[in-house]
Amino acid sequence: MKISKIIGSALLIVATSTFTFAQTVDEIVAKHVTAMGGAEKWKALKGLEMKSKFSVQGMEIESKTVILAGKSLRTDVSVMGQEIINAIDGETGWSVRPAMMGGTGEPEDMPIAMVKESRKQVDLGGSLLNYKEKGATLELIGKEVLDGADAYNLKLTEKNGDVTNIYLSAITYYTLKTTGKRKIQGQEIDAEVTYSNFKQVEGLTFPFTMETPSPMGGTMTIETESVKLNPTIDESIFKKPAKK
Repeated sequence: MKISKIIGSALLIVATSTFTFAQTVDEIVAKHVTAMGGAEKWKALKGLEMKSKFSVQGMEIESKTVILAGKSLRTDVSVMGQEIINAIDGETGWSVRPAMMGGTGEPEDMPIAMVKESRKQVDLGGSLLNYKEKGATLELIGKEVLDGADAYNLKLTEKNGDVTNIYLSAITYYTLKTTGKRKIQGQEIDAEVTYSNFKQVEGLTFPFTMETPSPMGGTMTIETESVKLNPTIDESIFKKPAKK
């Protein structure tokens, strides 16, 4: 009798702990979504245009990204008088790279792995918004100190198996950092981004400063100059042009 009571008590504790844990994750995500502007506002967003600047080894680089929510993306980068284009059109992608960047200057098909990774950007509102509907699972790893501030470490496992650790501020519930490993052109790379300088644009919250380790050493800082919501978008810009 005593053994059965002990086992019964243990099962009750496990069941209660699991329920409490699940509720805690849901509560954290709900507060995050609210802090970012709310699910309804993000769902109503049809597209955006973002302009940014950053520098790499003294080279000033400007970029313009146009996103059609849930469908397409195009980023135009200007560096040293050269133009680089990366575009996603539905399930396919293409790019134009100058010779100095290892390209041909002509439109080229984007590697499938890069298309899959880039497509995540068309889901406006971030990876935690409606993550269950996207087939992802989420686990609360714990609470830790990140750059002197308390943060929740959430482990997001996407439907395709990609794993990302997302660190949310325990105070503002903004995303402070994301880390993960990705395979690009057969090579596994560390993908790490730190977010700061959060500002609201028409009720939606965006990080205007992003930092990521530079392949050339040190840290690359990307500063967003402007964000325009629901701009008029000519969908033909996402179509792969013919070679000259």
